Amino acid sequence: MSQGDTPRDANGDRLQSRAVHSADGASDHANGGPDVALTHGSRSTDERASDARAGRAVAIPSGRLQRVARMGGMAAQIAGGVALDGAAQLLRGQRPDLRQLILTPSAISRLTQELARMRGAAMKMGQLLSMDAGDLLPEELSQILSRLRADADFMPPKQLKQVLDAEWGPGWQKRFRRFDVRPIAAASIGQVHRAVLPCGEEVAIKVQYPGVARSIDSDLSNLGSLLRAARVFPPGFDLEPYLIEARKQLHEEVDYRREAQEMAAYAARLEGDARLLVPRHYPHLSTGSVLVMQFMQGQPIEQAVAAAGLQRDGIARDLLALMLRELFEFGVMQSDPNFANYLWQPDTGCIVLLDFGATRGLDPTTVTGYRNLLHAGLVERTPFAIERAAGALGLLPQDLRADHRARLLAMIEQVLGVLRQPGNFDFADTSLAQQLQAEGMAMVQEGMAPPPVPMDVLFVQRKLGGLVLLATRLAAQVDLASLLDPYTRADIAAAE
Repeated sequence: MSQGDTPRDANGDRLQSRAVHSADGASDHANGGPDVALTHGSRSTDERASDARAGRAVAIPSGRLQRVARMGGMAAQIAGGVALDGAAQLLRGQRPDLRQLILTPSAISRLTQELARMRGAAMKMGQLLSMDAGDLLPEELSQILSRLRADADFMPPKQLKQVLDAEWGPGWQKRFRRFDVRPIAAASIGQVHRAVLPCGEEVAIKVQYPGVARSIDSDLSNLGSLLRAARVFPPGFDLEPYLIEARKQLHEEVDYRREAQEMAAYAARLEGDARLLVPRHYPHLSTGSVLVMQFMQGQPIEQAVAAAGLQRDGIARDLLALMLRELFEFGVMQSDPNFANYLWQPDTGCIVLLDFGATRGLDPTTVTGYRNLLHAGLVERTPFAIERAAGALGLLPQDLRADHRARLLAMIEQVLGVLRQPGNFDFADTSLAQQLQAEGMAMVQEGMAPPPVPMDVLFVQRKLGGLVLLATRLAAQVDLASLLDPYTRADIAAAE
């Protein structure tokens, strides 16, 4: 989740930044201190109109029973619509299709709005499913997931104050010279506010939505039942591993003390790298549900699409190189490739790294598996070696149909063939990606479910897919073979 300067609108673009002082006199001075101001920020007419189209102040359901009731109410509304529409079809002499009855435009709209309001588990499942299997899911479910990712609703000021009163105690406003109550970013489990300390330092404050942490298990259980009932997944698609992983990841991500530790450890790993920046943590202001860090200036990284070619190439190269270091050197990966987790500083060329809640240690067998796959594809270059390495990673399950297995292997060999080519790879050329997607969709239509690969592999693929998407958006050109060379050479030396 980005600090950035502004929240995203419904199309994924950030709104224009707001001045911190209120132009309409709405600044509140709480508990004394003339220098303490809670501000909404001044907004022009165009910005207010943009706000109406995008983010809204909507109270987040915080109680477990309240969240269960809302999920049950949503299911009842959809079920009622199914019954009425089904009866109408029977009266017309038609045989009702349950999937079509559930996924009507009105049902999709209700489902999306309610899941977005509950955030937490619903948003995390949207992220996992859309990144890991998004291209292979039905259009109706893709609509729900994409709209969840674009949602920008946030807590109203009254609820925000209640949360901060509980975390910091009454009178917390005295800790700040200025605190903007309108968030600069909102995501699945929290929102980010900009503030100024009495010493003049600017900070970004991530505040967790109330009720998210204690309702993870029940939310996911109810959500899983609802999604299964909707029959939106391809036959044979197993939702349970995603529910288990979402539960594990959410329990980790709601622990902001853990995220602070991961952020500090990541900064230590990158010490001496002048191009990659990590915010400084303020432990005396942070709690398990509030994370205070240095405010970092920068532009949304996708805005670099307007930069010179060499700058765009450098951004893609640096982030891909960082991922390889995460995989083969650190054994730890920030696994969320959301564009909002990166900022770009045009004047320095630096990239700011944000949001370390999804940082996870990688199983050594996964690291070894990817090293073996690279060795097979870039050094040995034989179909047998590639099939053996891909199978060990779980990319070629034994129970696949023989023709599907052969076609998946051919797709893997195509990708490895690109990695072997010397010189720059042009990410603006999407012909390979389109070809691979078409082949994958064809196999799904023939009855193949997305292979149940290990979760560590899914997260590596998720990170890689996000970076490829960013490089494609930037139309970057990167010498992939030279990025991989240090790791393949090290592997050859070790073998010798």
